Amino acid sequence: MGKDYYKTLGIPKGSNEEEIKKAYRRMALRFHPDKNKEANAEEKFKEIAEAYEVLSDPKKRVVYDKLGEEGLRAGGNSSSGVPGGSTYHYTFHGDPHATFASFFGGSNPFDMFFGSNRSHSRSNGFSFHNDHDAEQDMDVDEEDPFAHIGRQFGFPGGVSNGFPGEGRRRKGVPSERLGTGRKHQDPPVVHELKVSLEEIFHGCTKRMKITRRRLNPDGRSMRTEDKILNIIIKKGWKEGTKITFPKEGDETPENIPADIAFVLKDKGHVHFKRDGSNVIFNCKISLKEALCGCTVSIPTLENRAISLPCHDIIKPGTVKRFRGEGLPLPKNPSQRGDLIVEFSVRFPDRIPPQSREIIRQHLPQS
Repeated sequence: MGKDYYKTLGIPKGSNEEEIKKAYRRMALRFHPDKNKEANAEEKFKEIAEAYEVLSDPKKRVVYDKLGEEGLRAGGNSSSGVPGGSTYHYTFHGDPHATFASFFGGSNPFDMFFGSNRSHSRSNGFSFHNDHDAEQDMDVDEEDPFAHIGRQFGFPGGVSNGFPGEGRRRKGVPSERLGTGRKHQDPPVVHELKVSLEEIFHGCTKRMKITRRRLNPDGRSMRTEDKILNIIIKKGWKEGTKITFPKEGDETPENIPADIAFVLKDKGHVHFKRDGSNVIFNCKISLKEALCGCTVSIPTLENRAISLPCHDIIKPGTVKRFRGEGLPLPKNPSQRGDLIVEFSVRFPDRIPPQSREIIRQHLPQS
């Protein structure tokens, strides 16, 4: 007796195309080996893929409904009542992960759920290049950088009850008609983009090469293509600014390409710490300099130094401020924030006895 593909997917024989897709989505996610650690999960995952391959293809399904799984493998012809008049043989290709990748748009969408700590230098086909180039259309959101973070998992149909694809379409997520069903846009793919304070100070363009899948003119087969995204970083942009490239993600017969978004993240700096449009420099001086006075050299983002004479006693935590020596203001780049100098005093580990006596005699009691 042959396999019952309808039973494998948990659907009745008269199910339509959308019901078959929904059943495969549910069962494939449930038994994916990266999620399900039961001993028979791999074999069940393969059976589910084979059932979907047959029932989602109208020609294979007609033969299967007439002759069953054994007849499908042996071959049907016109005498069996199968349309077409020619013998038809089918053998499952044996790779359920290929079926899964074709359906979901990725070989392993569980990476985001289960914390795969892979290198991001080529994550999802992306690689970084710094350059200055022509500006490209892109949407920028400086106020709400993580508005879509809850929808970052690239599954058709959203996420519900822990299983992608089972939720209702969310408000504001575009959809298009595709036959008898809806074609939904995948959630945005969000990447962190690290920028230096110098890049924020001067403004720059970062070039990112992406590799993505695109539909061929036949509307079913896909090709792989590369594209360069020019990411314009304007002067003074704050950490968390989001730059969005609409519909630049993977395209499949079942989806609208996702938006690709980049969220700015400040790199660490050898001298400065950022505080909005201000930059903070920690100036370390000795106890002798703090008590007796000194002149310190303060670096700036423009690679010049400011000479700062200190004649008064410098206490730990003393702050000096240089107006207009910080980062450009994002709303008005012609104006700048401040350079804030915070002093920390290095105390000696030991003092010779004779020096200690001199200090005791000359320093006030309180």
